[in-house]
Order: sequence, then C-alpha cells, then structure tokens
Amino acid sequence: MDQQLNRPGPTPASEPVSRRGVLRAATVSAAAVGAAGLLAGPATAAPGASGAQAQGRRRVPVDRISIQLYTLRDQLAIDLPGTLDALRRIGYRRVEHAGFVGRTAAQFRAALDDAGLRSTSGHVGIPQPFDAATWEQALADANVVGCKKIVHPYFGRDAAGQPIRDPAVYRALARDLNKAGRLAERAGLEFGYHNHQLEFVPLTGGSTGFDILSSQTDPRLVHFELDLYWTWRGAHDPVDVIRANRGRIRQVHVKDLDVEAGFADLGDGVIDFGRIFAHEREAGIEEYIVERDDAGTAPRSPADALDTARVGFDYLASLRY
Repeated sequence: MDQQLNRPGPTPASEPVSRRGVLRAATVSAAAVGAAGLLAGPATAAPGASGAQAQGRRRVPVDRISIQLYTLRDQLAIDLPGTLDALRRIGYRRVEHAGFVGRTAAQFRAALDDAGLRSTSGHVGIPQPFDAATWEQALADANVVGCKKIVHPYFGRDAAGQPIRDPAVYRALARDLNKAGRLAERAGLEFGYHNHQLEFVPLTGGSTGFDILSSQTDPRLVHFELDLYWTWRGAHDPVDVIRANRGRIRQVHVKDLDVEAGFADLGDGVIDFGRIFAHEREAGIEEYIVERDDAGTAPRSPADALDTARVGFDYLASLRY
C-alpha cells in the first residue's frame, strides 16, 4: 500500500509559519533563540558543500549517510528510476522512503534494487485512532522494502490547525507509540518518532509534548529521529535534547536553516552541524539523513532537488569535527 505522509507541504522562507499552523510569535522567538545559539558554536564549517574545513579527526561515516526521499518527491514522480539512479551516482547507498511513489512495496523495492540502493528507514504514520491490523500491514510493507527502521513522521496540530497544548493528547499519543513500537519489534523493525517544532510548544501546565513523549515512551520500543532544523525552530538546542535523551537519538534529519529561518542546502545556512555531531556517541546516532522540505518546489524546479541531494552528500562526506 502506498503510504503518503500525513504531513504539510514545504514552508517557503518568506512564509515560514502559516502553512504549518504555528503561532507566528512562537516561531519568531524560536528563530531568534536558535540563530543566536547556532552562530555561537565553536567549530562551524565554512559555507558550501565543498568548503567544510578540517576541525578535527572525526567524520560522518559515508555508509551512514542517507536522504529522505520527501526531498525529491516531485522529481521521483516524474522519473523514479532515473532519480534513484542519480542518487546512487552521487554516492548514496541508503535512503529513507516517504511513501512508494504510486508503486506497491514490492515494485518500489525492485526500483531500489535496480538502482543499487537500500531503503533502510521509512516514514509511515501510525493509525489514529490506533488500529493494530492497519499498522501490521504497514510493518509488512516495510519488511518487503527492506527497512530496518520505521518512523512516525508528524504530529502536533489540532483540528483547527493550531498547536496542541493539552498534555492529555500527548500522553495518549505516547501510549499509541508504545503499542506501535511493540508491534514493530515483533516484526523485526525499530520504531522511531520524528519531531517538528510543534512538540516544543509549551503545554498547559508548563511541560512540552517532547517532554511527555520522551518520558512516557519505552526507550526499548521508541527511539527519536531528531530533525535538527525543526528542533532549532522550536527554540531548543539539539545538543541539550541529546543530553536529555542519551542513546535514544538513533537518527537525525540534517537540514540547514537560513538567516530568515527558512530552508537552506547543507553548509549554506547557519547550523553548526559539527558541534552537534560531536555528541553522536552520546546520542546513539546510526543514520545521518539529508533533507530539505522545499528542495524541488516553486520557485525551485523538481530537478533542483538533485542539486540539494548532491550538496548534502558532499557536505556530510567532507565535514570534520
């Protein structure tokens, strides 16, 4: 079954908030706090994928670099085999899927095999309300594709499109995530949760959704796929999140933030990735996943997403920290 993400479309830099239904004041605050922290990092790589300067002896293992195919969704719809082949020629060996581009799981796996790629992870939303049979079918598809991990991609808005502020809603989600993780474990898969900025919006009572999810999900069943861009947009330093969740940040979405709090290709924005990756062992990072939400949407062309993919791979492969 073709699982399309239950996630909103990309947010252009000129309109960074409204399409995700987040309060403008909260976002401006997040961007200001995030940018200040980012620019204060001690070991920022030079801008541009080819400009990463040697800052230490550690590096991102090339065989752990992946890309979230949501980045290339429009180009994949135009030419699935050609786009996958281009990713392989750039240097990618693994990808994270976001649906099967109108194919069955078996057909999508065949296209990956033909290109010499593996989908080691995939984004699939858990059913809401939770339904075990539906989720088990999603897990079966993930195994057909060859995934090792399956990740819930999006949460945090109410029916009116506003940030959820009721802690009871997040507590209910935590229970469902534990159920999903237990079934995933039985299917031989690791289950993760991917954040946006919404999980960091203050709830009534003073905590955040991320606080609840991290404290009320079982670490043996649920890990986190930390989106570094959205964490900063939620006014949280990823290093602080790592320190509070040691061993649970097994995947990161590596997505850069420009000076207007919009999206940027890796190395062209202000995030100090080396500073974050210096905590990779503490975090437990196993995959570094390139992503840019607006890589192939207007005013960019679908093919521009391949440039983003190339810049991202080269940046991570050359980064030293």
